[in-house]
Amino acid sequence: MTRKLITIAVCLLLLTGCQTAKKQPSKRSMYYWSTTFKLSTNQQHFLKTQHISRLYVRFFDVVTEPDGTLMPNATISFASPFPDKVELIPTIFITNDCMKQPGNTDLAEKILRRTLQMCETHDLPHPKEIQIDCDWTLSTRKRYYAFLAQLQQLARAKNICLSTTIRLHQLTQPAPPADKGVLMVYNTGDITRFDEAKPILNADSVASYLSRRKPAYDLQLSAAYPIFSWRVLFRGTRYVGIMHSDDELPVIAGDTIVTRQPTIDEILRAKDIVERWKASANNEVILFDLSSNNITKHNKSDYEKIFSH
Repeated sequence: MTRKLITIAVCLLLLTGCQTAKKQPSKRSMYYWSTTFKLSTNQQHFLKTQHISRLYVRFFDVVTEPDGTLMPNATISFASPFPDKVELIPTIFITNDCMKQPGNTDLAEKILRRTLQMCETHDLPHPKEIQIDCDWTLSTRKRYYAFLAQLQQLARAKNICLSTTIRLHQLTQPAPPADKGVLMVYNTGDITRFDEAKPILNADSVASYLSRRKPAYDLQLSAAYPIFSWRVLFRGTRYVGIMHSDDELPVIAGDTIVTRQPTIDEILRAKDIVERWKASANNEVILFDLSSNNITKHNKSDYEKIFSH
């Protein structure tokens, strides 16, 4: 083989190697957290232009009644058809109080049956995955894990994958019995503190959490990042509440309303930190959430940075 042919062959091998090593694009997903599923023109446009392939839709909450009974609450209604070519992941939020209640051994069966009935009633696709969201604690972990193990077995019998949310502080505990998890990379600070400027997302806090955790967490993870904001009312430096609307809380002279919102740079910093800790977690990037207010806070290129950075 001539020197010229050898040079060409080496160049081709190098190019092939570079192409093989190139990281695959992240899967793009969103949470939808409302009691009515109704997509505006802007939301539909966002889904299309940002190439969103999955929607985690909150179906209902599970709460505790005064007598200790567990009941569904805030069930979603569907006023818009579900978009084509987007995968639906029904998501159920369970309050931690529910896990404090003894008994309720049929909770997993009830949740799965209700979820599938809702899909059938609203002519939604049969889910390939369902997700459970619960901010469990050390005192409720054993009961929550037992519930997940039962639900995972029931879901697998119907060819459904089970995922569960993982808060940063929960990484200190063994991974829950699920097929995959979503690491919630937000709510890193105390919203009630007046001097806490970044309660939704502080990349330094994320780094602090992850620096003490081994990346070999025994569960496949995706990562969820915040694009929402809070308007918080303080009386002096005392926390009063979150203002979801202008007239939700009484405002008196001397009160302060502050907006807490993560910047694009802060989100990208947090994403880089997660990347260094466990790169595979960014194989699916999920944003919370697809409200009209959230998706108009930043321009298209900013969202593109989050998904592709």
